[in-house]
Formats: sequence, structure tokens, C-alpha cells
Amino acid sequence: MPAWAAWLLAFNAVTVLVYGYDKAIAGGHRRRVPERTLLGLALCGGTPGALLAMWLFRHKTAKRSFRNGLALVIAVQLIAAIALVALTR
Repeated sequence: MPAWAAWLLAFNAVTVLVYGYDKAIAGGHRRRVPERTLLGLALCGGTPGALLAMWLFRHKTAKRSFRNGLALVIAVQLIAAIALVALTR
């Protein structure tokens, strides 16, 4: 497995764990994981893990502002991927 693929797999696993941790402590008296951190994990390559965790834990699915932020992250990633492909041709 290439190093980039191993990094991406590990990063997505960490993203799922952080989303799961935040869901587990929701409603309690512990300090929550900031939304900026959750979106940052997605932006840095954890988008598949974030989407999986949102579905698996039903976490942050009702909060429109978070969903919009994640949609923006996905749009930025798609634009960056298209630009990268176009520039390497």
C-alpha cells in the first residue's frame, strides 16, 4: 500500500473516532470537540470518515450550519482535485 493511501486510511479512521467521541460526550458536562476541528479533519482528507461518522452515529446531521460547512469543504476538495488533474496534463 502506498504511503499516501495508508495516511489517508489512518486519517479517516481518526476522523471517525473523533466524531464518535464528540457524539458520545454530547449532552454531558464534558467539553465538546469544536466544530472547527471536526470540519478541519474533513478538510485535511477525512471527508469520507466524516460522512461515515455522521451516518453511523447520526451526529451533526440536524445542524444545518455544520452540514453547509461540510458541503463547502467537499466543494473545495472537488475544485482542488479538478485543478490538480487539469494542471498535471
